Amino acid sequence: MSDIYESAANSLGLFSSPCLTKVELRLTCKGISDRDALSKPDPCIVLNMQSHGQWMEVDRTEVIRSCVNPTYSKVFTLDFYFEEVQRLRFELYDINSSHNGLKEADFLGSVECTLGQIISQRKLSKALVRPGGTVGKVIITITAEELTGNDDYIELSFSARKLDDKDFFSKSDPFLEIYRLNDDATLQLVYRTETVMNNLNPVWKTFKVSLNSLCSGDHERKLQCTVWDWDSNGKHDYIGEFEATFKEMRGAIDGRQVQWPCINPKYKVKKKNYKNSGIVILNQCKIIKMHSFLDYIMGGCQIQFTVAIDFTASNGDPRNSCSLHYIHPYQPNEYLKALVAVGEICQDYDSDKMFPAFGFGARIPPDYKVSHDFAVNFNEDNPECAGIQGVVEAYQACLPKLQLYGPTNIAPIIQKVANSASQEVHTKEAMVRQYFILLILTDGVITDMADTREAIVQASHLPMSVIIVGVGNADFSDMQMLDGDDGILRSPKGEPVLRDIVQFVPFRNFKHASPAALAKSVLAEVPNQVVDYYNSKGIKPKVPSEYQSSRPFGP
Repeated sequence: MSDIYESAANSLGLFSSPCLTKVELRLTCKGISDRDALSKPDPCIVLNMQSHGQWMEVDRTEVIRSCVNPTYSKVFTLDFYFEEVQRLRFELYDINSSHNGLKEADFLGSVECTLGQIISQRKLSKALVRPGGTVGKVIITITAEELTGNDDYIELSFSARKLDDKDFFSKSDPFLEIYRLNDDATLQLVYRTETVMNNLNPVWKTFKVSLNSLCSGDHERKLQCTVWDWDSNGKHDYIGEFEATFKEMRGAIDGRQVQWPCINPKYKVKKKNYKNSGIVILNQCKIIKMHSFLDYIMGGCQIQFTVAIDFTASNGDPRNSCSLHYIHPYQPNEYLKALVAVGEICQDYDSDKMFPAFGFGARIPPDYKVSHDFAVNFNEDNPECAGIQGVVEAYQACLPKLQLYGPTNIAPIIQKVANSASQEVHTKEAMVRQYFILLILTDGVITDMADTREAIVQASHLPMSVIIVGVGNADFSDMQMLDGDDGILRSPKGEPVLRDIVQFVPFRNFKHASPAALAKSVLAEVPNQVVDYYNSKGIKPKVPSEYQSSRPFGP
């Protein structure tokens, strides 16, 4: 049995080049034409990165309504590897106003380049290539900035009072923009708040920006802040502006308010008794120390890796060579390849190397009732297997004893792991923190989508991530909604996920690539998901001295 494990494991050509630095990319567009005579476009840019010949979505900007020359406040943060050619593709979409996903969006074209090209030029402008290959008039400009050691985040809470009313039949709809003054005297958009409708005394939502984005670590760098009255046609009315520095903003750290008069220079010249166009107030400023994935791992955080395998009848009879579960003496099937590729990475972060392994969708002995969360080793009291090889052996041993059945329900297994993660959360002063990764290997579209959405939304509050690998040639288009790439995932009741914790990848995209490419793709988001969870809870990594004496290492 170990021959198959070694056959899959030996093909892992894992990436070893170190991340040289992190870079921030900011985007602007010019010249998007009005495709619809009745309304302006609602543009959004999607960033894709090439991995072993496959384009994978990395991130996307916000949607800017009714705008032909958008400047995005969303910042893309990427690891830069000097030894690798990192190919990027920026895709421009006109988003349907009633739906923020890409399914109903109009694809306007794309720009391709490498991360090295952007970094070497600092600012790269390229014409959009339209569908069909013709060069269009739209220009996308990408600006790169290296992230320095200023990786702390600033949390800011702004409000305003007595803003000028710019509307005839209602009150102004104000939003605030913060720009950083660069060394070359250009202005760089740092953040744009949401619009507060029909309100001259708006309270904007609290937001976070990195200290690097805000002022490049220079506390006295000038920031230009502008207040606008939003209009649906994109021609927003100017209310006023003020200058600030982060040094001034720090005055709100201890709970005191910092205020600036919002000035319209034209009114100041024309009106004798003009004082201001309102007052902008900073109610709170917090400095949030951002810790890295390595900070938590080196501080003793353990990755608890669980595997769930699909044993539904659609996989085919395991005795038949056409079955997805067929065991060839030396050639691992897709389930084994995916399991080993991802498991080999995760096991490095688990000290005892014991992995629970579950199956779903089969009739199991002795009474042959259908189960959606049975232990692959048939030991319900201890479903753990010794290492990834132990999982492989338990998987092979259980196949002849099962009756493949259905349906494809994955909510029970997500809930099972979520229960373990919930116990971890409620264990006060746990000496070793645990973060749970559930790898689900399935051959088909799930049949309990509503329950699964509910389970994922609840799990997003816990130290947990879910990786789903689609095995075989089924149509997995409905699965994409689970990983939030087509808008925010919501439960059937409408509750949104607190964090994006799901990554879905079809295995067929990596059939002709090394297993390392699959592992890199499905695990790329995990470090950020770990950091996001602990940072959102205000949980700091422990220093080695706090856990080394009590860390329960396995044999």
